[in-house]
Amino acid sequence: MGKHVGLSLILIFLLFFLPWLWGESHASGQPEPPAEDPPPAEDIPEDPPQTPSGTDRSISLNILVDGQLRQTNMADYLLGVVRAEMPASFELEALKAQAVAARTFVLYRMAGGGTANHPEADACGDITCCQAYKSYEDAAQDWGEAAAEYEAKIRQAVEDTDGMCVLYEGKPLLAAFHAASSQTTQDAAAVWSSSLPYLQSVETPENEETVPNYHSSASFTASELKSRLQTALPEANLSGSPSDWFTNIQQQPGGTVTSLAVGGVPVTGGQLRSILELRSACFTISFAEDTVTFSVTGYGHGVGMSQYGANVLAAGGMDYREILTWYYTGAAVEPYTPVSVSNE
Repeated sequence: MGKHVGLSLILIFLLFFLPWLWGESHASGQPEPPAEDPPPAEDIPEDPPQTPSGTDRSISLNILVDGQLRQTNMADYLLGVVRAEMPASFELEALKAQAVAARTFVLYRMAGGGTANHPEADACGDITCCQAYKSYEDAAQDWGEAAAEYEAKIRQAVEDTDGMCVLYEGKPLLAAFHAASSQTTQDAAAVWSSSLPYLQSVETPENEETVPNYHSSASFTASELKSRLQTALPEANLSGSPSDWFTNIQQQPGGTVTSLAVGGVPVTGGQLRSILELRSACFTISFAEDTVTFSVTGYGHGVGMSQYGANVLAAGGMDYREILTWYYTGAAVEPYTPVSVSNE
């Protein structure tokens, strides 16, 4: 009898205590790594601080990006615009100037009732209509290992300028901007045939040492050029040599063509730039046998803030307010809240 009781106790011990001892021995060792390590925390941007009192977060927007209508707020919208519109490697004060210009641009549009191109949206991601827009995921692919650093920098530019706007006579102005000019920016009247007091021609400091691809060229055969010009300007007389097609060329000191005649038809330099898809309206024309070459300086329409110029000014010690008032004549940089937004 005693022998059977002893065996029973041994079996009970094996059944109930060995599994516990086995588990304890594993728990005291190194845990097995997960099947897939999570990405480092610094590579995942945190959501912007939820600050209900912030002006940007109180402004709701409908934006049209990649054909989809999205609801967002000004703060998150500006992150996407600054990612797309200015290199994140630029000086912080230049990025701040870009954030304020982008904020001002959309507020100007909203105050005017938006655009007929997309009445359902306050802004879109098409640069030919509104402003470019890029998600963090798309931007991070371009930034590579610098993604976390650049995203933090852009967030700081947006957050540090919360609610700041470029104002003319107390209202948001048309905050046009472009990549780079040659010596001076353009008066809006020379590009869009409509003068605005704050979009005047001003000096700008960028050059071939500070702007990649500052100089470019576009060459066309005589027949290709004639076809393009006749499509856009059917009244132009394009008989004879191509060297006779371009007359009465008027240029600014920096070389930007303000106006000319093409086959007798008056056009602006900006119009010819669009027809031929040149990088800017700052160009000279040369002719060699059957080829016509346009030698181009700068990039963009040339009106308002030069982005590369802003970066040079920032590197020289200007803050974002000084940069913006440099490029927008007679403007002020101040906090601004749309009337439709409650401050409560």
